[in-house]
Amino acid sequence: MATEGNNLSDYDKEKLPDAKDFRIGIVVAEWNEEITEGLYQGAYNTLIEQQVEPNKIVRWNVPGSYELIYGCKKMQESFDMLDAIIAIGSVIKGETKHFDFVCEAVSHGIKDLNIQNDTPIIFCVLTDNNMQQAIDRSGGKHGNKGTEAAVAAIKMAQLCKDARF
Repeated sequence: MATEGNNLSDYDKEKLPDAKDFRIGIVVAEWNEEITEGLYQGAYNTLIEQQVEPNKIVRWNVPGSYELIYGCKKMQESFDMLDAIIAIGSVIKGETKHFDFVCEAVSHGIKDLNIQNDTPIIFCVLTDNNMQQAIDRSGGKHGNKGTEAAVAAIKMAQLCKDARF
């Protein structure tokens, strides 16, 4: 959880592997679009900054965070040469238990895809109590979780590459 003094966008560029040859998929939930677009921009900008070529970044949209699981699964099946996939979503707590069900399903679904397949899927789903918390973590005062997810995608893509040898 981000707290005062922690910025999700901070990382040491020198400690990242060379990413210029990586192909990265990004599946973005359309629900809470103002948040998910901020997360996408953070991820995309970080990948570009780390020399991933724009034509090697594939984006698919899905209606909501619950649909991220299927979107990521289909992306894995459709693009066998992807080095990592980032699942971007935002679930904001309301007055019903819907929040709990969606958060649990999405986290378990992404976990299951990671266990079942060889393409790492990075969990970039904000699960916040209110809109302000989501804003703060999608480019606001706590930085951008999308940046953090892109860094994780690069590191995991390198881990997979190293494990194949």
